[in-house]
Amino acid sequence: MNSKKISPAAILALKEALTHIYWKKEELKQFVYQSIENKYFLATIDFNQVKRQTAEDIVMRMAERQDIYGEDLLSLIFAVTDMTDFSHLEKWEDGAQKVKKAKQSVEALRKQTQGYLQIQQEKQKIQENKKRYDALINDTKAVTDELTNLKNIFFDLSIHSNHQERGLEFEKFLNRLFVLYDLDPKCSYKAQGEQIDGAFVHDNQHYLIEAKWVEVPVPKSTIQSFQGKVRSKLKTTLGLFISINGFSKECVEYLTADDVILMDAQDILNVLEMRISLTDLLYRKKQRASQTGEVLFHPI
Repeated sequence: MNSKKISPAAILALKEALTHIYWKKEELKQFVYQSIENKYFLATIDFNQVKRQTAEDIVMRMAERQDIYGEDLLSLIFAVTDMTDFSHLEKWEDGAQKVKKAKQSVEALRKQTQGYLQIQQEKQKIQENKKRYDALINDTKAVTDELTNLKNIFFDLSIHSNHQERGLEFEKFLNRLFVLYDLDPKCSYKAQGEQIDGAFVHDNQHYLIEAKWVEVPVPKSTIQSFQGKVRSKLKTTLGLFISINGFSKECVEYLTADDVILMDAQDILNVLEMRISLTDLLYRKKQRASQTGEVLFHPI
């Protein structure tokens, strides 16, 4: 944009607009001050002279050195063309006429600078798209880094010798994983004497969590106990049972897709290794359970 100089017609239109958009010289000074980057430039301007001469000095000094003030000149043009409210002129004598003149001069500037405005809009779009892209890249990197950390923790837990400690650390691990995907997780708590390993919200659905890292597949009796906890809550509440070493055949055959779906180590690893997001995994598991009744489904 700097390589394209402002046309003489646009320069004249800007001088005219600056003469009319404010009645008081101090208001004009504050407007220009807020519109440009190189504010020290205004120290060279005499705001005590007639307003038309002040506008002449501001615009011509900037126009003559567009290599220095090109961006400021454009910023001033954009600030003026953005003006739509001239009610501040109404309080002066012949206020209606002053408002009319200000609107006309600003509209004339818009016509003379339409090309520059389009360029600026395109530039802003490019900058906004770049910001969105950079934010996406940063977010993606943050998620990737956290999943890498969680995968290392998961493998450390797999060789943990103290199973009780491993269970506690596994709950913390799951909480971090669910936080990463904005699932608003709640850590373990007691409700009416029942121990709940955790809870979260996904797709406007409330879930209770039961998490087990034991040496054998979870038996039917454990699932029945968890199912009782889920059914004692609102009817819309679902349960997610996570067992790293899986579930017994009897357990899977017993469950219907009424209120509990199952997750195992394969599911956890698929998320940690970024083959599927946790939110997509939960959505597809719930969808499969709703459509077929299958409660232990591996989308990947």
